[in-house]
Amino acid sequence: MDFSLQSILPILIIALTVITSIKGFGDMAFFERYKFNVGAILGNSKQWDRLLTSATLHGDYMHLLFNMMTLYFFSDIITYSFGVWIYLAIYFLSIIGGGLLSLFIHRKEYYYSAIGASGGVVGILFAAIAVYPTMPLRFFFIPIDIPGWIFGLGYLAFSIYGMLKKVGNIGHDAHMGGAIVGIVVAVIYTPAKLLSMNAVYLGIMVLPLIVLAYLIWKKK
Repeated sequence: MDFSLQSILPILIIALTVITSIKGFGDMAFFERYKFNVGAILGNSKQWDRLLTSATLHGDYMHLLFNMMTLYFFSDIITYSFGVWIYLAIYFLSIIGGGLLSLFIHRKEYYYSAIGASGGVVGILFAAIAVYPTMPLRFFFIPIDIPGWIFGLGYLAFSIYGMLKKVGNIGHDAHMGGAIVGIVVAVIYTPAKLLSMNAVYLGIMVLPLIVLAYLIWKKK
């Protein structure tokens, strides 16, 4: 069994998130105080800590399980590729980046609330794809392997569609913000030789981000 910090750190983050999420399930005051809420952040109370604390809460056990399983499966790629400090930077900066994008998109909707570690989880996932864009990904509902960059392209495109059409009770903007941070940090720290080998895959994968940038600029 591997007891290195690279292996233990993701488990510690998962354990902490599970504990705080379960507390939130049964303690509504705790849940309400630490969830993401535009009014609480931009209003008089200026509770900016919610950008981070909301990632320690989840809506139900399925939401929690899906996020923590995804985080667990992709964490090793980042901890062993970049080390624990870059892993922590990607995870927490992706949470903040997702929160800030949500805050910008919903800045006039003081009632808007959100919860979940999805921003950080998606940041780790997309950082892994940025390093190994051709790695095969398989999901429960798709019984075939999909190259990471193709999955990334589809995921980003769907996130933009979800943001525009408000599809489901999903924080598409937080996912998008997390993905952007994960890709950027991974690109910064990926060796130039490996980055040049993957440039075409990355370029195609991030095309939806160009569309998003245009849409945001157009709405200013």
